[in-house]
Amino acid sequence: MSELNELYQETILEHNKNPRNFREIEDADKTALGNNPLCGDALEVYVKMDGDTVADVAFKGSGCAISKASASMMTQAVKGKTREAADLLFIEFHKMVTGELDIETEANDLGSLRAFSGVLEFPARVKCASLSWHTLNAALQGEDEVSTE
Repeated sequence: MSELNELYQETILEHNKNPRNFREIEDADKTALGNNPLCGDALEVYVKMDGDTVADVAFKGSGCAISKASASMMTQAVKGKTREAADLLFIEFHKMVTGELDIETEANDLGSLRAFSGVLEFPARVKCASLSWHTLNAALQGEDEVSTE
């Protein structure tokens, strides 16, 4: 395993063990439920907006290591970003995990989210990695829930 893949794996394991923003936001402006029946992942995403900026974002729920780590890193990545920037990250992340974006040759703003680039090699795990992102997107669109069936 390359040093980079090892670092990515450690990052995912760390975020699974100690997820960031794993809490409810009592006065959230937007919430959505996400469900991945294939893996059993289920979570709720909470968003507090300040105008067009994601002032706070958090999640609660249960799921596999990839699902929980992805949600943790997603909350860190979008907090403080405009809705447009959060939408762009969603698109880039989804393209990365589905193989539509070559993170080495194509410009992107994924940063540490590149840790999930290896998920592409495990098709059943793509939905685990993208569940929180689809749920955030649903919340920002005003939808109450999403399923990755």
